[in-house]
Amino acid sequence: MSVVSRPWSRLSLAGKIILPLIAVFVALNLVIVLGWVSGILPWLVQAILDALGDNVGILRFLIAATIILVITVPVAFMNIFFEMKLIAFVNLRVGPNRIGPWGTLASVVHGLKVLAKEDFTPTGADVPAFTLAPAVVYLAAVMTLLVVPFAPGLYGYDMDIGLLYFFAVGGVGVVGLMMAGWSSYNKYSLLGGLRAAASLISYELPLILSVMGIVMITGTLNLNQIVTAQEGSFLDWFLFRQPLGALIFFIAATAEASRTPFDLTEADSEIVAGFATEYSGMRFGFFFFAEYVNMFILSAMTAVLFLGGWNAPFDIDPLLSAVGITTPVSVAFDPASLGVGLLWLVLLAPALIIGLLTAVIWMLKSSWSIVVSLVVAFLLFNVIVVGALVTFAAIDLEWVIGLFWFIGKTVALILFFVLMRATLPRVRIDQLMGFAWKWLVPAALLNIFVTAGAIVILDQMGKTL
Repeated sequence: MSVVSRPWSRLSLAGKIILPLIAVFVALNLVIVLGWVSGILPWLVQAILDALGDNVGILRFLIAATIILVITVPVAFMNIFFEMKLIAFVNLRVGPNRIGPWGTLASVVHGLKVLAKEDFTPTGADVPAFTLAPAVVYLAAVMTLLVVPFAPGLYGYDMDIGLLYFFAVGGVGVVGLMMAGWSSYNKYSLLGGLRAAASLISYELPLILSVMGIVMITGTLNLNQIVTAQEGSFLDWFLFRQPLGALIFFIAATAEASRTPFDLTEADSEIVAGFATEYSGMRFGFFFFAEYVNMFILSAMTAVLFLGGWNAPFDIDPLLSAVGITTPVSVAFDPASLGVGLLWLVLLAPALIIGLLTAVIWMLKSSWSIVVSLVVAFLLFNVIVVGALVTFAAIDLEWVIGLFWFIGKTVALILFFVLMRATLPRVRIDQLMGFAWKWLVPAALLNIFVTAGAIVILDQMGKTL
């Protein structure tokens, strides 16, 4: 054993993690100091800032895409927890209550358990298609989030054809289900894939036709403009101007998401697990996450199209005035103006604050070791930073309050989806398709004709719908 490896082998696990972090932090600060003294660093920082300033659109898109990809995992965990708790409540059970406060971490443990399972490929499977199918399903769900407007100015990409993009990309997920069913070399999987194709053919048509009334009224496919058209009170929401369209959209969206009572693609009482029968491990986890992300996306889109999106159901200005807030205040902050100081702020200030907190905690709790005090100080620092960011963001009340209303409407619809699973029985495949072709498609066409007639009549009267 060498002289260097002997001390390293005696370190604890925490020491092996913390020591390299300290070394990297010291090295970065040395680079900053030397670069600042030599004059290279200010030039490099300015060059980087200029390059970012010339490509703001690309930078914003990359940041938005990364955030959207990252938030899908906690969204799936949240929906799983809601489902376990609400179904347990309906069945007069307690539900998850062991892991985390009130069982809140149970869904996280379930997700990690799935990812830790063996990833098995059955004999006879078409390996490339079998491997790519979960990624296609998951990415199709994630990509639709790109055009969902969460609040004023808070969206991934503002497309003029955002509604068309949503339907086009959302339909790609069914291609992944068909790939999974066909490539698994299993009769139950194949039946699940064929059922997914049948559901797409049956319910995609009424799903698209149900929103044509909104497109006729607003004259746009831009989702931000559709939300803006619902400003005012809750009576201006398209739920009340297009009630039949809202009902058709919700039913068709339930079938598109394969949620009860239309979960025929993975009907466990008939075809084991449908398209996912032969899947395990991480690839099964992608299907599992995609289902719950889809539930969030369809709830969010229902809120955007029919429940006013980020708009409040009533005028909140009197309420703000009552608590002493007259108008929203926007705070302009230009990080580029700090120059080299921005690097010191990002790298040095957190370390100094964490070090100070560690010293204070270690002195107050002498029974704790330095490592424990450091971990507690790090967690406390993150709580302080998050609290400061939330406080800073709350100053700009327009988008914060808009996000509050949007999330509230979306979560209410998610809970309704879960309640449907806890109460409704599964329909047969012939009932699933017959209901779409015999009832939903004619009802959607009727809604379009009635909306067109109302627009023409009101236009003659000098009014708008």
